[in-house]
Amino acid sequence: AGRFRHGEVALTAVPGSGADTPVWIFGSSKGQSAQVAGARGLPFVANYHVSPSTVLEAVEAYRSAFVPSPGLAEPYVVVSADVVVASDDATARHRALTYGHWVYGIRSGAGAQPYLDPDTAPPLWADAAPLVEDRVRTQFVGAPDTVADGLRTLARVTGADELVVTSITHDFAQRVQSHRLLARAWGLVPR
Repeated sequence: AGRFRHGEVALTAVPGSGADTPVWIFGSSKGQSAQVAGARGLPFVANYHVSPSTVLEAVEAYRSAFVPSPGLAEPYVVVSADVVVASDDATARHRALTYGHWVYGIRSGAGAQPYLDPDTAPPLWADAAPLVEDRVRTQFVGAPDTVADGLRTLARVTGADELVVTSITHDFAQRVQSHRLLARAWGLVPR
């Protein structure tokens, strides 16, 4: 493990060299990633946080293409989501205000930019809104139970075996708090 070859191209994965590292395939559509993951009997991570409108067709394509493998007898689906959790809905919405700015940087080709402070950032300009609306609309933002309920719905609708979440905020402590509050609401730690 850790050394791969495709034709004349050799690759050594570090620090995975010598480790029994599982392979997961990430994808955002019903295309090649979903097909390869299914055909090889690998777990599939459907990138809802990247392409929310195609997550269901990506999961369906993976499940349809799935062939059992020595490592996986049945399809295993993980779905990703962006979340911002705070003690109340208003605080969470405020912390998520500049998410659209960040997504715009990626989608416009400028690349991921530092996440702006919602207390000092200008509003998202009108021309940018259509490019980011789907991502802003499908981000899970709110109080702990609000977000946990939304994520449970996402898991049920997609048939996800697991969810992977990211919290993108300007302040690191707020990201940590977001994960802690969600873990508590999800029942991973005592309330």
